[in-house]
Amino acid sequence: VQLVESGGGSVQAGGSLRLSCAASGYSCSIFSMGWVRQAPGEEREGVAAISAGGSPTYADFVKGRFTISRDNTMATLYLQMNNLKPEDTAMYYCARRTTFGSSATLKPADYKYWGQGTQVTVSS
Repeated sequence: VQLVESGGGSVQAGGSLRLSCAASGYSCSIFSMGWVRQAPGEEREGVAAISAGGSPTYADFVKGRFTISRDNTMATLYLQMNNLKPEDTAMYYCARRTTFGSSATLKPADYKYWGQGTQVTVSS
């Protein structure tokens, strides 16, 4: 299992970024996947997740601003981030659960496979 993130960068507050996660070796529709972030000195926190069936779940602090989606054909997971805030600055990781048909989860401990991360920096 290989997960490779891309799309991070530096933006000003109010700006947008779209993160991508290319998954190799399987279809994104089989397992639940999610985005988890970690700011310096902080613990990892779940941002958004999508179940194997395609149902999304969002952390309260990103509701209305971030959208998780996937392209099963291209085996790619996305995170569209709008109206970014300085507190969104973090390393963003793509992650996957191990159970077939799994439900969406925002708990980092529920994920077994992780990408290397992509940095998002939002300036005020």
